[in-house]
Order: sequence, then structure tokens, then C-alpha cells
Amino acid sequence: MSAILSHAIYILVCLGIALSVPGGVISANGALVLTLGAIGAWRYLWALTNFVRAHIYLRIAYPNRKRLAQRQYAEQANPAHAYFLVTSFKVDVETSMRVYRSIFEAAVQSEGGATVVASVVEIADERLIRAAYGKVAANSGVKLIIDRIPGTGKRDALSAALNIIAGELPRTTDIVLFVDGDTIVPADIVAQSAPFFSDRRLGALTTDEASETTGSQLFRDWFELRFNQRQMMMCSMALGRRVLTLTGRMSVIRADLATDKSFIAGVGRDFTDHWRLGRINFLTGDDKSTWYWLLSRGYQMAYLPDVQSVSMETQPKPGFADSATTLMIRWFGNMLRTNGRALKQSPLKVGLFTWWSILDQRVSMWTTLAGPLAVVLTALLIDPFILPAYVAWVMATRYVTCVLLATFRGPFPITYPFLLYFGQIMGATIKSYVSFRLDRQKWTRQATSIGSGVGLSGRITALSSTYMHILALGWLLVAVLLLSRSALNPLL
Repeated sequence: MSAILSHAIYILVCLGIALSVPGGVISANGALVLTLGAIGAWRYLWALTNFVRAHIYLRIAYPNRKRLAQRQYAEQANPAHAYFLVTSFKVDVETSMRVYRSIFEAAVQSEGGATVVASVVEIADERLIRAAYGKVAANSGVKLIIDRIPGTGKRDALSAALNIIAGELPRTTDIVLFVDGDTIVPADIVAQSAPFFSDRRLGALTTDEASETTGSQLFRDWFELRFNQRQMMMCSMALGRRVLTLTGRMSVIRADLATDKSFIAGVGRDFTDHWRLGRINFLTGDDKSTWYWLLSRGYQMAYLPDVQSVSMETQPKPGFADSATTLMIRWFGNMLRTNGRALKQSPLKVGLFTWWSILDQRVSMWTTLAGPLAVVLTALLIDPFILPAYVAWVMATRYVTCVLLATFRGPFPITYPFLLYFGQIMGATIKSYVSFRLDRQKWTRQATSIGSGVGLSGRITALSSTYMHILALGWLLVAVLLLSRSALNPLL
């Protein structure tokens, strides 16, 4: 089926569902419609705000900042030396060879020289890296350091590698590129990123990201959609000289900051103290730790929308839903474990829009769930015809959202509106689940996890998490009932 035909069918189905709703259904459920309208107006206004900000950054602010950065960088006496910090664990041979070839090619092109520090666990990876180095960079002056460590986790690998870089005595104008072992970097990454650090207020930057994804077509479409959404949100946030994450796949940090003792300690052993769960030591989310260290110290962050790394993504479970759930639990857990302490920072330090965006990450999970919950209650208890009206509304609004996202990356498959709604509802559900279980963490590739512990204390903690989650959902239900009380009044 052609793309045009599939889009036409989608629009016709949406119109057909809308026209099938009997007249008077909307007016008969005025309170519900008003509730959904108020919540929807807030969410759509927020999305529109980010859309406009993203285009202002992409088309006006970023080109101006880039020209200024390149002009200032050209006036520097010495170009930046680039330190590539690469962590590899259980990456297939073909991917590893492509990744390290790209890294060595980028290192060769670094005008100020380059050092590659590769952190590996297995000797096979060391052999592969040396082979790639011999083919691409052996006679170029690029320095290669391989650090073989026990497989105790990425955080240990990063802290050990950063200590090695610190021993190289980098200059204040040098940069450290954090690269995952499954990410291909552009050959001109140093030339593209180093000029921005001419502004000493800048602590780090990250770039656009694409993926080569294996798995079902639905899983590949879901990942592409996420990267489209990422492009818009990163551009919007970067307009305020901050971002909400320094992507672990590929980010660049000022060398003097990356080798600061407290920075290395924060990456290696980060934690947060929770009133109910106690001290939570972070297993995953090293990119959130680096982000928080810079945010809490007032450093600016940048986003390069015209520089793109490519990550190799593998579907972790046989089914799409299981795979998406597994990944979102890790992603949202990392976000929520750092989100709370980030909110404690002064809005004047981190920027009002950045602070509000961090707050919205917590609020949005509940506002997203409130609408569907109100519709289901009304359909079950009062008027089942409100359900097709809501379906038509969801189809229309998500399609329009995808059209707006297409202004960043081009045409989209008809699966996007469905995947967008799935991501919103399932994402909000997972966020609410994870927010009461911040102590549960697990790597996707590594058989390492942290939970509530064992024994009586572990069971009590797990039960308290379940109780608090059910209580929060109960209060959400009460709020929805109160807001929609006119429609449900005969039953209340």
C-alpha cells in the first residue's frame, strides 16, 4: 500500500468514526468535555510552545551561535586536543569495527591531535580495536590507550577512563568525547563541536542522533519517531542554553570539567537519598549524572542539530510491546531518579524554562492518564458513544502532531500516530510505576540489577511501593471523578 493511500484511508476512517457519533453526545457530557479540553489545551499549548521554540533555534539562534563560535575559535592560538572516551561491552564484531573505524577517522581529522581511550572487558575487543587502529590511524599521531577492566559496569569503566585522561593533563581548551561502543560518530565531529567551547560558560554539548535498528518494522518506526520527537525537544531546550539530558551515546564535555575529581566521583558513584527507599545508588543513567553535575554548577549546554551520530539499536525482546516497555523502564527510571534533585536547583540558576520543563516531566505522567481514565469511566457508566468521539479526537490530534514533527525530519509512515499515542499512554503508565520504585534498576545488555533487596525488609519496601502507587492512582481517580462530576452526577 502506498504511503499516500494509507494516509488517505487513515483520514477517512477518522472522519467516519467522528460522523458515527450521535448528535448531542458532546453537549450531554459537557463537564467531561470541559475537563478534557482544559487538560488538552495545556498539553497542546506546551507542545506548540516547544514546536515554535525548536524552529526559532533551528533556523535563527543556532546558525548565529555557530558562526560566532567558529569565529572565536579561529582566533584561538591552539586548536583543541580531542580525547575520545569509548566504552565497549558485548557489542558484536561487525558493529565494533564500524564504530572504532569511525572514531579513528574522526581522531585523525582532529586538528589539535587526538587520544583514544578505549575501556573494554574482553581481550577480543582489545584485539579488534588494535586492528582498526592499525588500519586507520597507526601513522597519524593519534594516541591509543586501552584500559581492560573487570565487567563491573559502565560507571566503573567511565571513572577509570576519566582518571587516565586526567593523567594526560589536558588543557582547558581541550574536549572529551563520550562515545558508546555501539555509536558511529561523524568524521568531522571535533571540528563541528570544539568551536562552541570558545564560550567558557559552556560545559557540554550533544548532537542529533539517528539509528540503525534491527527488529520488527514497528520497533524500527517507534525508534525513528522517538528521534523525531527528540530533535524537536532538544532544539526547544537548547534555545534556553540548556538541554534535559546529555545523551550517553555521544556527548562532548570540556576536558577540565570532565577530569574534575568531583565530576569523576559523580559518574562513578552517584546516588540520591529517598525518604522511603533510603539511599539509592545509581546503576544506570551515567549521562544523567554528568548532566546534573553541570546543571547544578550553572554551566550551559548546547545542542548541534546539524551534526548526527548513528547508534546501533537492537530489539531487546521478541515482542514490540515487551521491548518498548523494557527500554522505557530504564530510560524513565534514569530520568526520575535525577529529576527530583534537579528540581531543587534554583530556577534562576538553571533557567526558568528549563526548570519548568523538568517539573513538567513529573506532572505530565498524571495529566496524560487523566484524559483516558475520564473517558473510560464515562463510557462504562454513562454514555458509551463518548468512546468513538474520543477515538476520533485522538486520531486527529496525533496525526496533526506527526505533521508538525515532519517539519523536522520529513514524511512519516502511517504507524506514527498510533505509536505516538502508545508512547504517551504507555510512557505515562511506566513513569507512574517507576516513580514509586526508583530503587529498581537493570542494564539491558548486562546481567546486573539492583532492587529492593531480599528478606523481610526487601518485601516490606516492595509492598510499600505498591501501596503508594495504588494510593496515587486512587487519588488520580478521585480527581477525575470530581472534575467530571456533572457528567457522572447521577451515579455519585
